[in-house]
Amino acid sequence: MLFPTLLVFAALLAVPVIALAVRRWPALAPASALLPAALFVLALLTPPEGPATAPWIPSLNVAFAWHADGLARLFVLLITGIGAGIFLYASAYLHGHPQLHRFMAVLCLFMASMLGAVLADDLLLLFIFWEMTSLASFMLIGFEAERASARKSAQQGLLVTVGGGLALLAGILLLGSAAGTFRISAILAQGEAVAQHALGPWIMVLVAIGAFAKSAQWPQHMWLPNAMAAPTPVSAYLHSATMVKLGVYLLARLNPAFQLEPLWQAMLIGIGAMTMVTGAVLALRETDLKLVLAWSTVVALGTLVALIGVEDPRAATAVIVVLLVHALYKACLFMVAGILDHETGTRDATRLRGLQRLMPMTGIAAALGALSMAGLPPFVGFVAKEMLYEVKLDVPGLLPLVAMLVNAAMVVVAGVVAARPFLGPLAPTPRKPHDPPLSMLAAPLALAGLGILFGIAPWLIAEGLVEPAAAAILGRPTEAKLVLWHGFTIVLFLSVATLGLGLALYLAWSRVQPALASIRVLDEVGPNALYTRWLGAVQAVSAWQTALIQSGSMRRYVAISFAIIFGGAAAALLAGGGLAWPGLAPAPGAHQAALVALVAIGAVAACVARALVAQVMAVGIVGFGIGILFLSLGAADLAFTQFTVEVIAIVLLVAVLARLPFRAPDARTPRARRWDAALAVGVGVIGAAVMLAVLAEPFDARIPEWMGAAAVPEAKGRNIVNVILVDFRALDTLGEIAVIAIAAMAAAVLFRRVKGGRA
Repeated sequence: MLFPTLLVFAALLAVPVIALAVRRWPALAPASALLPAALFVLALLTPPEGPATAPWIPSLNVAFAWHADGLARLFVLLITGIGAGIFLYASAYLHGHPQLHRFMAVLCLFMASMLGAVLADDLLLLFIFWEMTSLASFMLIGFEAERASARKSAQQGLLVTVGGGLALLAGILLLGSAAGTFRISAILAQGEAVAQHALGPWIMVLVAIGAFAKSAQWPQHMWLPNAMAAPTPVSAYLHSATMVKLGVYLLARLNPAFQLEPLWQAMLIGIGAMTMVTGAVLALRETDLKLVLAWSTVVALGTLVALIGVEDPRAATAVIVVLLVHALYKACLFMVAGILDHETGTRDATRLRGLQRLMPMTGIAAALGALSMAGLPPFVGFVAKEMLYEVKLDVPGLLPLVAMLVNAAMVVVAGVVAARPFLGPLAPTPRKPHDPPLSMLAAPLALAGLGILFGIAPWLIAEGLVEPAAAAILGRPTEAKLVLWHGFTIVLFLSVATLGLGLALYLAWSRVQPALASIRVLDEVGPNALYTRWLGAVQAVSAWQTALIQSGSMRRYVAISFAIIFGGAAAALLAGGGLAWPGLAPAPGAHQAALVALVAIGAVAACVARALVAQVMAVGIVGFGIGILFLSLGAADLAFTQFTVEVIAIVLLVAVLARLPFRAPDARTPRARRWDAALAVGVGVIGAAVMLAVLAEPFDARIPEWMGAAAVPEAKGRNIVNVILVDFRALDTLGEIAVIAIAAMAAAVLFRRVKGGRA
């Protein structure tokens, strides 16, 4: 329990510390990388743990329930390990930026949210952190808010992911209802029982929609490339290595409960394959290095989702290996793209050539990352590609062919990002190219180095990382056989064919890219265009609704509000048979009847009086009459409160009205007055009917009896009225005090202005 709690809350508590420290001393920004580095070491040294629970909101059955099994631990290592490099990289990339402290703090908030999401063993707790990642992503994508593109992209990312989050919430509630618990470990322990529940299909569809939105699956994929408007550290961290894999994590986490269901398998394999093809085609259309990498990330996410849908122990192992490999090379290449943009002033692949002599260290990082992405030995990307082909060859249908074509496209992407900018004759750029400082190179070089280390020695990750994580996806132990050389098999021939096709496409890229970019139908009818049209339709409906409702007439607003509130109350009374007469036992005395008559006279006088001061005095008669009625019924404290409020209200109203030039006559037509009178009578009748129905019900003494019994032992007070106000109704009383305090301050300001003759 200590391990996950320490990770999450250490990151959360560091958010304000980083913000204040970096704002006061910007030179400390690189030191913020020490936090994720320390958490990485802690996670690396801590073995996987089972679920543990601490109470949080017992009445709602919500707890701080954590688990740190193999899958969660792998994600923690990616989040903190890559996070340490990103924090260091960002401190140099945004060096001198006036909002650097805000960026680093939000980056830390995102890291804490991701840690909470992957370590949560309670679905509701997971959902809270899930939505926190969306909010943190929104702030990071829109970090440069002065740019319209950043604002638009941040809005789109938030709407898509939060919209998917609503579907996920519905799925979580149904899942908790079907399983009888929100504990993930307890749900998975039930095996197939949850999937076979009557709500099973709805649960699978809703959970998948939420996960697909977060992990940019077709047709919800459009937000991810648009999010490249964010600074490069955001792209490298959120949109390649961590946040976009949160949906993949959720599907993998719940897979043991649904893995045998045909609907689950069909959704994941079908949507995953469609996402792979879409991402590959669109990646070949782009020339912006970040957009090329973004679409290739969509391909990788589709691959992971499709693999989860394959019920095969090797598929679970392949998921983990591909996830790890992709995080390493994609974060590396995104940072390389950021370095090129930072040092040359452009990310356009058609304008970057011959940089190897001027940026040798950057070229090395790019080459190592790209070779792993292309799946060449001895890089770990080759191990991952071999495992992909092993699994997909046994899947019926076109998935093996799709995998081969998509992997060939990834070879092209690797060449566009790493070979084209550095090889050939030097091309002019907006800035004179040179290698960046070590703080920007350290992370991509380290990640690229891990790619070749794990390829040469895959056993370093097999037993400690891959096997426990794959076991969590399968729901049972499994063995990960990771080797660099499988021999001369059909898989090797597929890899060679993929590489050959990829090289041919790369050599023809200068012709393929313009041809694909010229196909306008991909832009005109794609999900991005549909999203734009949908957003425009929402804005049009909002404008129509605003014009219909917001007439600018306070009288109309009040009338509509009363009509809806009291009309609903009348409908409820009539539908539920709530009309009742309480009886008059004991009968009211003559003095009480006289007070009621006085109140009625005051109300009528307030309606018919012409002068504003006369209306105020008539309303005062109503208030004082009610106060005296309270006094006659023995409610002295309530009566004195009423007297105090009435005195203050009358004084303030007279003081205000005496200074305002109310000289215009009533502009209402006779018809409008009749409508107002009818509404007033209707509201009065319905209100009276509600009060009579309430009084007709027998008095339930359980609450006052409980308060009387609990006053001394629980609240330590013998004055029950005080205990009710201070303890049992503490927040209500606090609100009342706040209202009185605000009114008093307003009155003080008003009287000072009147006294000074400035009103």
